[in-house]
Amino acid sequence: MQSPKSTSRLQFLDWVRGFATLIMLQGHTYHSFLRQDLRTSSTYILSDFLGGLPSAVFLFLTGVTFGFLMHSREHQGVSAGWRVLASLRRASYILGLAFLVRLQLWLFAWPGSPWTDMLRVDVLNCMGFALAVLSLTAVLRTTERVRYGAILGLAVAVASPVVSQIDWSGAHPLIKAYLAPDYASFGFFPWGAFVAFGVSAGSLIRIVSAEQLERAMQWSGVCGCTLIVASQYLSNVPYSLYPKSEFWLDSPFLILIKLGVILVITAFAYLWTKHTVTKWSWVRQLGTTSLLVYWVHIELIYGRWFSFWHSNLDLVQCTMTAVVVIGTMVLLSWARKNPDRIRELLNSLRLEPMPDRVSAD
Repeated sequence: MQSPKSTSRLQFLDWVRGFATLIMLQGHTYHSFLRQDLRTSSTYILSDFLGGLPSAVFLFLTGVTFGFLMHSREHQGVSAGWRVLASLRRASYILGLAFLVRLQLWLFAWPGSPWTDMLRVDVLNCMGFALAVLSLTAVLRTTERVRYGAILGLAVAVASPVVSQIDWSGAHPLIKAYLAPDYASFGFFPWGAFVAFGVSAGSLIRIVSAEQLERAMQWSGVCGCTLIVASQYLSNVPYSLYPKSEFWLDSPFLILIKLGVILVITAFAYLWTKHTVTKWSWVRQLGTTSLLVYWVHIELIYGRWFSFWHSNLDLVQCTMTAVVVIGTMVLLSWARKNPDRIRELLNSLRLEPMPDRVSAD
């Protein structure tokens, strides 16, 4: 268990997760409700561009907490074999949630949704599979995972264009969906790279002191900016080591650009949460219940509840809907974390029975 001091100094991770949740909510709202003829507007293009970042952030932060778990087991003196088993249990838990989400979405959409939708490889499926693969790093010590996590992440990113060129015609479609880059699914290549980078970052956070963490966050910002600029430059070089590579599908440079953005956001979140005077942050609040928010908003936005709005709103209406959705999810998150306050509020609103009428006699 984390001490109060440890929990307090890591609140910036909840802020990063909440910021990603905020981007996800607006992106899905525009994607679901905006009219087709308006999807060439600059507003939608910007929304769609930002919408590609939250998945990378969630995968990265999942790797961070996975690194925390492995460090905790090591600190408790658990053997390497049992540390791997504990990590596999965490991976199976995430995979179980992924299938549960797909099952719920399919049931709520039945009979208009084919049963194969339950096998779709979404971001949660990628999380669980990547965690299962990276469970083997639990045999390493925390200091070693800092280095090897980063190496594994880079290896997954670099290998992604090669995996794309493999002939998958003889493989089961589900195997391909879990492994190969595809616009319709979250394959381990290249998305698993973010989990590996997260394991490296989480292990680093666990071995530095509070004073060293601030310096580490400064370096996070510097390294993030360097990755963005260098990767953008190298992606525009007219020659390549790969016979074929699609930038938006399997390019290692796109992975490194997104990693750089994540590092910059993390550094900003650390400074923001450390130096702001407010004790409560609605962005951080979203981050504390990101899984619940993800599950509920997917059903609301893409389900049949508001199907009459799908691809039917203009920019102003869609923007107002996004604001309402975000506000609703903040309230849901707050209610989930404050059940006692909700009970008190309901009790205060409960009307007392009216006294019996006294007769005139």
